[in-house]
Amino acid sequence: MDTGIGATLREARTRRKLDLSEVEAAIKIRARFLQAMETEEWDALPGGAYTRGFIRTYASYLGLDGERLADDYRRSTAPPGGEKPPQRVEPVPMGTRGNGPRIPGWALVVMVCLVLVALVVGIGLAGGDGDSSAPSSAVKDGRKRGDRQASRSGPASRPGVALRLAATAEVWVCLLDAGAKPLVDGEILEEGVEAGPFRSDRYEVALGNGSVTMFVDDKQAPIPESSSPVGYRINPDGELSSLEEGERPDCE
Repeated sequence: MDTGIGATLREARTRRKLDLSEVEAAIKIRARFLQAMETEEWDALPGGAYTRGFIRTYASYLGLDGERLADDYRRSTAPPGGEKPPQRVEPVPMGTRGNGPRIPGWALVVMVCLVLVALVVGIGLAGGDGDSSAPSSAVKDGRKRGDRQASRSGPASRPGVALRLAATAEVWVCLLDAGAKPLVDGEILEEGVEAGPFRSDRYEVALGNGSVTMFVDDKQAPIPESSSPVGYRINPDGELSSLEEGERPDCE
């Protein structure tokens, strides 16, 4: 279907006497994708949010209304029933309370009282027949051993890998946890928006471009700049490995 988008882009570039290679160097979108937009070969482009982002960037660089042309593309290619609009992603707090059964207040009071009684009885038994004001040698030894173990082990660490994403420009994100559950379900993060922190044994993530700062266990991961879609797998050690186009999650 000829939407007129390609002709509009091509005519604007021709008027400015620009080669595709010059545009590629300026906006970091590959020349083959620029050519595909001008000829409206949409199947050669990643599609969906990716393609709209490319159109918006290319048109704005040429002095056109990028938002209007991207919206024209969305309307011309939207499936029956319309396309699900992108959602803004808000930070997801850790330790969110679940929907499990709640313990009644009176039961908590009874439990606390039982614990206090057990502590009093335990202290009395530990004191033995001697001076109740001084703990027994067994208690002292136990405390010393516990202190030494605590100093060696340090604070208990939480299982899994912590992951947080911060968008440095508009970017489409699909993020799955170890159970293939979507944490960011094919949504667009606007510049300055963060997603996470999340925690899982491993992750798979697909990005519309490289406009993301990724923090793995509070350390910034080396994500190279890219105007094209990229994907990564994060293993239980927090290490990243690249995913080829057919391996990336799509959140569809």
